[in-house]
Amino acid sequence: MNSEAGNDQLERSLGPLMLWGLGVGYVISGMYFGWNLGLEKGGTLGLAIATAFIIIMYVTFTFSYTELACSIPKAGGAFDYALRGLGKRWGFLGGMAQNIEFVFAPPAIAFAIGAYLHLFIPSISVLTIAITSYFIFTALNIYGVKTAASFELGITVVAVIGLLIFAAVAIPNFKISNLQTNAFPHGITGAFAAIPFAIWFFLAIEGVANVAEETINPQKNVLIGFGSAILTLVVLCIITFSTSVGVAGWEAVVYPEMGAEASDSPLPLAMARIVGESHGLYNLFIIIGLFGLVASFHGIILVAGRATFEFGRVGYAPKGLGKVHSRFKTPANALVINMVVGIIALTTGKTSEIITIACFGALSLYIISMIALFSLRVREPELERPFKVPLYPIFPGVALVIATVALIAVIIYNVTLALIYFSILGLSYLWFVFFVEKRIVH
Repeated sequence: MNSEAGNDQLERSLGPLMLWGLGVGYVISGMYFGWNLGLEKGGTLGLAIATAFIIIMYVTFTFSYTELACSIPKAGGAFDYALRGLGKRWGFLGGMAQNIEFVFAPPAIAFAIGAYLHLFIPSISVLTIAITSYFIFTALNIYGVKTAASFELGITVVAVIGLLIFAAVAIPNFKISNLQTNAFPHGITGAFAAIPFAIWFFLAIEGVANVAEETINPQKNVLIGFGSAILTLVVLCIITFSTSVGVAGWEAVVYPEMGAEASDSPLPLAMARIVGESHGLYNLFIIIGLFGLVASFHGIILVAGRATFEFGRVGYAPKGLGKVHSRFKTPANALVINMVVGIIALTTGKTSEIITIACFGALSLYIISMIALFSLRVREPELERPFKVPLYPIFPGVALVIATVALIAVIIYNVTLALIYFSILGLSYLWFVFFVEKRIVH
């Protein structure tokens, strides 16, 4: 964690293609695992309703967030936007929500990586593989953002190809009747319960904004990266959801067998129904699925480092977190601290709970960011806005309303986890107000 005092500037080296790779890569593991747990909650129609609203939220949010990212291209993302638009305290809350999302999502993905590799290397435990993955990809991110982003682009392309291969194999076996079987088992309450798993399809795409400070011509390229990424992800979400369930009904991509616990591997379950587990295509798809998991794991580690770095750079966290490595010009200290926290969370083994806490952070971030956008439009009408969200105020308003309803729904269906999340947020806020705020001068 070698760094020099006062050295806190990140290197600009990312273009629009790299940003597309990051935006899709942050998210793409959500196509490979986790989303199918929403089928258990709401059935095909329940998850479809939840996903439709979440797609509307993410499309309107992404274009709104792009306005903020192009106007304020800084590594802190939501933290910087809330700080400028709403003041120190809301800035802190936005930053903490963002940190919780980005720090808690990787452990869930690391556990899935461990589970995948454990199938091929049963002599090594899932936890050992997951922790080793943390060390490898944290080191890669410390080495350099261009190297990390190039790696991310490569594995993201492979993961996208994997989803297209799956769709091509599944489509000849697709039947509309499979989408209609037991499609709405729990009614509208099931749709609300499925919301966190619909969010998992797109969670962390906003991380594109956190590398704006390392982007060449961010006022232009962030828009291209964000726009192309959300379009790609919406198309992949619709294709993956419909083709996988259309093979044999929603139960077939949730339960490996009757009476078994829900699986985190919906696409392999569907592929096994089509070609069998002994087929070479099945094994190839398992390997490609690993690329999807690695893409998101590595990408979110990258963006989490930037978010934590900015928190330290401006004094909202220990100053050491806001230093860059003297040689590699990356936020090495922040990356290492995030790794330590992630490994601690990983050892709990509570994958679904960790995912839900990450969703709490994400929804809080979306709500605070949209309020900050409205505030900045009023407080700073002359702020340079290279891109303005279309149909203002409709787009940010729709994103704000859906995110608020989604947050309420997730609280209702996850009361204990909500208490944990808001306790973390509340205690850290009290620490900020009483011990940090007075020392900060902006």
